[in-house]
Amino acid sequence: MNHPHQSKAITLMELDKPLFCIAHRGGSATHENTLLAIKEALTLGVDAIEIDVWSVKEELMVFHNRRLNYPPFDGALIVQQSPQLLREHPLPCGEQMPTLLEVLNVVGGKALLNIEIKGPGCVKAVSRQLEEFVNDGQGSYENYLISSFDHIQLYKLSQRLPEVRRGVLLASVPKDYAACSEELQAYSLHANIGFLRQGLIDDARKRGLKTWVYTVNHEEDMRNLAAMGVDGVFTDYPQRVLSLNKSALLTEIK
Repeated sequence: MNHPHQSKAITLMELDKPLFCIAHRGGSATHENTLLAIKEALTLGVDAIEIDVWSVKEELMVFHNRRLNYPPFDGALIVQQSPQLLREHPLPCGEQMPTLLEVLNVVGGKALLNIEIKGPGCVKAVSRQLEEFVNDGQGSYENYLISSFDHIQLYKLSQRLPEVRRGVLLASVPKDYAACSEELQAYSLHANIGFLRQGLIDDARKRGLKTWVYTVNHEEDMRNLAAMGVDGVFTDYPQRVLSLNKSALLTEIK
């Protein structure tokens, strides 16, 4: 993996604001996208939880890959399974595959929930789920952000449920930088750490976007990204980000 533009080394005092800490796939390298991972991240006090959702027979299942590379599925596509079958067979970590509704209930208003939609046909199902949850008095649209590499689905979401903020996922450095965020009326730009330029960050800031970078697991990268003006990071190790933020704050107080 390439590394972001190498900024000058910075000390803890120079970390002039905390990095927004987003628990990537629930913030676990061993049991990602599970309720256990999410509960652990919330206990740490993260700012946000990020999960991946697929529309499987109109049920929103929380999982990252398009194929299920564990028994008894042996590489089968997740969208071709039944939600019941997915629930009957534990994930490799031993946990059960959760639904979006279960995650909504666990997270509540304790942190921002970043829902990344995967695969086609998610907009209607995700919108309906959030509308029902909020209308039942169990949440607020301000608690959620929906992101995707599929900008067409993000555009449809902006038309169907404009109350929910949108995050534009990028796996490259577009020639026009963050211009795609304008039509999508996005809140944030989610950039790949392997494809990152200062110009992209600066352009996002000029457009009023938050810049969050994935997936950031090393403290050196966290420091360099902070120096570049990044607002937050997605990480499998949220304690590392939180510890860096705390150390920076303590140093500033001294």
